Amino acid sequence: MPPEPNTAPLAAAARKRHELTRAKAIQALRELDRTGAPVSFEGVARRAGISRSWLYGQPDVRAEIERLRDATRRSSSPPIPADERSSDASLHARLEAALERNRHLTEENQRLRRQLAHALGDQRASARTGPEPSAPSRSSVTIGPC
Repeated sequence: MPPEPNTAPLAAAARKRHELTRAKAIQALRELDRTGAPVSFEGVARRAGISRSWLYGQPDVRAEIERLRDATRRSSSPPIPADERSSDASLHARLEAALERNRHLTEENQRLRRQLAHALGDQRASARTGPEPSAPSRSSVTIGPC
């Protein structure tokens, strides 16, 4: 009976090579995304030093390349490097600041409308009764300081 071939070292080497190739692909994807460079199968393969066919055969890596590629295609502006992108927290803070500014402007607008209404009411009332003898005649209405 012939001895059985010892294939365990071959299998271990293949697994190690697969994991190394996978790590290279993921690192290349991260670098392309971080720098804002366009993501494509060709670009990832070239940067990682691996074959495009290997990338197409890996469902999760392929899905990530397609997602990033489609995201950069949809945008009309050039891609923004990852370290320059706004975080969710900063976007939320900017939104809160804009809403607060909007509230202040709405309050100021209401206050100014009330002042204008009072000034126009005073002007109409003085036009009906005539000018007071001691008050100088004015051609415009002055609204108080803001």
